[in-house]
Amino acid sequence: MATKVALVTGASSGIGEATALKLHEAGYIVYGAARRVQRMRHLAESGIRLLAMDVTADSSMQAGVEKIIAATGRIDVLVNNAGYGSYGALEDVPMDEARDQFEVNVFGAARLTQLVLPHMRAQRSGTIVNVTSMGGKIYTSLGAWYHATKFALEAISDCLRMEVKPFGIDVVVIEPGGVRSEWGGVAARKVRDVSGTGPYAPQGNAVADSLSSEANERRLSAPELIADTIVKAVKARRPRTRYAVGFGAKPMIFLHGVLPDRTFDAFMRRVTGVPAS
Repeated sequence: MATKVALVTGASSGIGEATALKLHEAGYIVYGAARRVQRMRHLAESGIRLLAMDVTADSSMQAGVEKIIAATGRIDVLVNNAGYGSYGALEDVPMDEARDQFEVNVFGAARLTQLVLPHMRAQRSGTIVNVTSMGGKIYTSLGAWYHATKFALEAISDCLRMEVKPFGIDVVVIEPGGVRSEWGGVAARKVRDVSGTGPYAPQGNAVADSLSSEANERRLSAPELIADTIVKAVKARRPRTRYAVGFGAKPMIFLHGVLPDRTFDAFMRRVTGVPAS
């Protein structure tokens, strides 16, 4: 049987980097994709093949998939992990920033999925892993656009799962909780830039402090925990449709499901330190 081939986006750090390494250890031919190729040099030393890929540029994604097929003749696993968090009050966030977040977190994943599906259908097999977040099931103050992208990717995954089932293709959603990575620092800087002053400043600064606090950092899960879950799902004969994993994921999703909305609102304000008025 041919060695299976995996493509992992956002492989320059965090969950993507850990997933590329874990899949390689599991025996896959792994292509790690990111815009910042120079930050993946150590992955090449481990045997991972590097791809310069911008998930907001169609030509870049097409070239990447064509390169994989030309070299290996197949693609068995796509891990749509590339994404970022941009927080700020809905009133404050420029629409260009909102569109950029959808381009990376949603449309990039959807387009790359379109590009690999013909090859998976021809093989009558394959697994598409969409890394959403517990933020695809819950919400936080000043996170409207980020959560919107993750809710959207959850819905896309559910529809896609039904569409591709006749072709032997699995679709798996990974819903990480808090993970140690650059994500929190990036999100904290963005919320301060956008809503650190003005009428939403009390909320903006509270959210930024929560995202970047040392206490929060100590509680976060290692990205390897998420990567192990992805490998488990990819190798499973019948994977679950969803895996909630990492700090806070299962309890937060559970609480959102059982609490009335306003009670959950108050709970989230307490968790993030956001003032009620």
